[in-house]
Amino acid sequence: MVMRESTQILIIGGGPAGSTAAGLLAREGFQVTLLQRDRFPRYHIGESILPSCRPIFEMLGVWNKIQAHGFQPKGGAYFQWGPEEWEVRFNNMGDDTPNAWQVVRSEFDKILLDHARELGVEVFEGVSVRDIEFDYVIDASGRGGVLTTRHLKSRRFHDVFRNVAAWAYWKNAKPLDRGPKGAIAVCSLPNGWFWAIPLHDGTLSVGLVTGRDLFNDSRGRLNSIQAVYDEALAQCPTVLEMLDGAEQVTEMKVEQDYSYASETFAGPGYLIAGDAACFLDPLLSTGVHLATYSAMLGAASVASVLRGEVAEQDAQRFYSTVYRHAYQRLLVLVSVFYESYRGKEYHFYNAQRLTSDERDRLEVQAAFDRIVTGIADLNDAQQAYKLVQDHLNGAESGDPNPLANLNRVHEIKQSPFDPANAVDGLYLVTQPRLGLGTRAEDLVPDPS
Repeated sequence: MVMRESTQILIIGGGPAGSTAAGLLAREGFQVTLLQRDRFPRYHIGESILPSCRPIFEMLGVWNKIQAHGFQPKGGAYFQWGPEEWEVRFNNMGDDTPNAWQVVRSEFDKILLDHARELGVEVFEGVSVRDIEFDYVIDASGRGGVLTTRHLKSRRFHDVFRNVAAWAYWKNAKPLDRGPKGAIAVCSLPNGWFWAIPLHDGTLSVGLVTGRDLFNDSRGRLNSIQAVYDEALAQCPTVLEMLDGAEQVTEMKVEQDYSYASETFAGPGYLIAGDAACFLDPLLSTGVHLATYSAMLGAASVASVLRGEVAEQDAQRFYSTVYRHAYQRLLVLVSVFYESYRGKEYHFYNAQRLTSDERDRLEVQAAFDRIVTGIADLNDAQQAYKLVQDHLNGAESGDPNPLANLNRVHEIKQSPFDPANAVDGLYLVTQPRLGLGTRAEDLVPDPS
């Protein structure tokens, strides 16, 4: 395929954010070109997918392909956090139909990119973007962040979650003997935690997350990343039991300082989606959720602007507000999760507490105020608000299960599809076309 000199919409990056945004816009009839630096399939971490992705993939028309591929169904999550353990089941209605998966990202991402191509997106792999002349650009270039790191220089790393992840893959591991079928296991140790994710190719993804300073100190003492990993495994009996008789079949992989957000998510002629805009600690497996969610919001915003339905500045404000609220809510949820750990003497867990400067910069209090006002039941709202205030003032969580503690906060009616939650009069619509709707009471009457 010969690359055209211009396009109606340019997407940078072919991961879940880029492929989803491109596919949704192509379905709306727009001319979309996607440039991907690597050739697919290519390796990527982030293998545990949340149920929140399913409705977006159904909208995109790719859900059946994901379901048919043979990925490991993910029934939920198992947490062993300090002295406590509990499970989260994704489907408590008696229906065993999977709505989440543990995926091999090289295969999963290729399904999404190929699907975008089938929808009419012009896809060019092996192409790097070095300079941009704006048509309409959605930057979904992942951690590389073409706009945020090279052009806008707007990426800011958080004071909190300055962690390192080190992981490898194992063959012939034993299945987790508790929790939902196919669950991710999240198991703490004195100075960090492990994930264990079963994959359909017979491997188990096992990763250590610990503080950057702790990791560097251990690496200096032990002389290798592998030794740091092995020493931590010896302190995590649940994962160690799964690996009894297993063989590590890859070398160690490492990522660090991966928690950040751009100061801006949108501007004249561009939106920033997925990891290019922000990334959060991997504790609750939110990466693909945020990628696809921002892709849906971005596609709707761009579609309405190009169709002349809303002003670009208003669409940018809608996108930035809704995406940032979703990110901030998860950021504080992760922080409270860490803060609930009973071993308060451990430096790692203390280091995950949001500082007052961090809260001010991220407008976390305002974000929680918005969350609380979205709770229908007044009594629940009062309890949730007390939890938020106590946490921001440095109190302990009280309940050993942070997810149970925050259910009232996390399960809120703040959907951007609801006109009651409109941002400056705009909300998300999917029928008859994907775009932004205008609340009737916000329309300006025609003076004629």
